[in-house]
Amino acid sequence: MKLAEKVAVITGGTTGIGLAMAKRFASEGAHVYITGRRQPELDAAVQAIGAGAQGMRVDSADQAQLQSLFDRVRAQHGKLDVLVANAGGGSLLPLGQITAAHFDDTFGRNVKGTLFTVQTALPLLGQGSSVILTGSTAASGGTEAFSVYAASKAAVRAFARNWILDLKGRGIRVNTLSPGPTRTAGLVELVGTDAAQQQGFLDHLAGLIPSGRVGEPDEIAKAAVFLASDDASFVNGIELFVDGGQRQI
Repeated sequence: MKLAEKVAVITGGTTGIGLAMAKRFASEGAHVYITGRRQPELDAAVQAIGAGAQGMRVDSADQAQLQSLFDRVRAQHGKLDVLVANAGGGSLLPLGQITAAHFDDTFGRNVKGTLFTVQTALPLLGQGSSVILTGSTAASGGTEAFSVYAASKAAVRAFARNWILDLKGRGIRVNTLSPGPTRTAGLVELVGTDAAQQQGFLDHLAGLIPSGRVGEPDEIAKAAVFLASDDASFVNGIELFVDGGQRQI
């Protein structure tokens, strides 16, 4: 039980990698709070996690909603041991078609949301706590029509490098976990809803990865458990790629 009695918040925990993290954290003994923007998905995720998980409808770009979340954590537990700033997303648009609305939505969710999630939680974080920022391999290489998303995740990576200096002496670790292509609805829906087209997209991505396949959400979650646990007590400021070797070639 690597996370026994630890209190963890995972934003964007209703589907995909966030949900896999929540399930894995709960199985390792953590008290888990998840957030999402849609109540039916949030309720289903809480039921799937079990183990006393709690869900709260929160838009991570809304500071008042974030404050309500962490006020609830304070009232119920008085502390926060693990924070995963995972909420976010993006869509494909090539240069020449990028709109202000597309930019604002992507940076609002991925950059503004991450910043104010961590900043609002800061008073609850103490000695030995772990902050995990969800990055992406997209930030470390080129992807056609994905520049705004990639830039937003590069900003997330920069946060970790700088925040470890801001937090020096407080015993709070900040690391970035960067998944490669992972079999989630959020990934396959980038190319639409046609099942054959989605599978073709996954096959294409698998061909770019030395391991020869895309990742599964639970594989990312297992890496998150390491960063969240005391096993990573001297791991600070890194970018941990969980990508089958994609960014090493």
